[in-house]
Amino acid sequence: MTQTSFEPRPVRFELQAKSGNARAGLLHTSHGTVETPAFMPVGTQATVKALSADEISLTGAQMVIMNTYHLWQRPGPEVVRELGGLHAFSRFKGVIATDSGGFQAFSLGERTKLTEEGFQFSSHLDGAKLLLSPEKAMEIQGALGSDVAMQLDVCLSGQSDREALIQAMDRTTRWGRRCLDARRPLEQGGFPQAVFGIVQGGTDAELRRRHLAELSAMEFDGLALGGFSVGEPPEKMHAALREIAPQMDPERIHYLMGVGTPADLVHAIDAGVDLFDCVMPTRNARNGQAFVPGGKIVIKNAAYRTDRRVLDENCDCPACKGGYCRAYLRHLYVAGEILVHRLLSLHNLRFYAKWVNEARCAILENRYEAFRAEKLREV
Repeated sequence: MTQTSFEPRPVRFELQAKSGNARAGLLHTSHGTVETPAFMPVGTQATVKALSADEISLTGAQMVIMNTYHLWQRPGPEVVRELGGLHAFSRFKGVIATDSGGFQAFSLGERTKLTEEGFQFSSHLDGAKLLLSPEKAMEIQGALGSDVAMQLDVCLSGQSDREALIQAMDRTTRWGRRCLDARRPLEQGGFPQAVFGIVQGGTDAELRRRHLAELSAMEFDGLALGGFSVGEPPEKMHAALREIAPQMDPERIHYLMGVGTPADLVHAIDAGVDLFDCVMPTRNARNGQAFVPGGKIVIKNAAYRTDRRVLDENCDCPACKGGYCRAYLRHLYVAGEILVHRLLSLHNLRFYAKWVNEARCAILENRYEAFRAEKLREV
């Protein structure tokens, strides 16, 4: 299922190798080239919590995602534009994507009303009435100056019925056309801004294929899979990914939004996904959890009270390479010291970056099937 005649594009995906359906490639942008598969840390408020821009890069992250809705609320897109756009504002030198606000409409459902015009919000900050339309989402993202803007979409719970999914798909398609019509002209931004379409349809493979066909026929620079990891069992998500990801346009990048665990990444890469984002590595860090081969360490557990070992002796993150032992990290967590959030966040983001880089190497060497089996035994 391909549609590849759109030129020129603000970003370009270059396929380097395949191993089964798994893909290794390069995403070329105005702010550098991203080696894929790749994982994007989430910097909702133009920051990955507790970390500097340089620290984010040191974990191996080449690309981050920031949030349209929250940056619209504060400091405001006009402020960010006046200060040089998100790259200058946040000091992150890599590639930046911005989510459109569709997921915030889902997560802030009690404050949101859906109409054909867009999402009517009641601000979570001051209760002000707001309208996030496709045109407004593109206007905000244009002012923020991200490399990749996401279309405004309608995301539903994994428990939604078929008719609701169809309505969400149809509206997302209509909004996709409006987003493309409203994309920022090159002369207003100084560099091209890509726009990615978002495929909906829940775990229904037939609906996903239908929506994919609609969006593939449009001039999106990349294709994303939204509406996953929103309450459905992981097994159903993995099965749907195996059905839909191999059918995505091979000349455009394949992005799975908001997913997920290390095991989720292994399954999705196997299906042909290139790009990921998720709050899990940093959110889990703030909750005292560290990802290691074989699972997770819950650092507050009494078992680590006198543990001299680092989190992972084979890890080169600042926490492990710096010699911070588990007992010290536990002490920091129990004492409520913010340093533990920083160290565990650095460790978890490094774990994720190494995880996808190892997957990339396995694809380049055409041994992804063996890699997949090995990693799934670890989690």
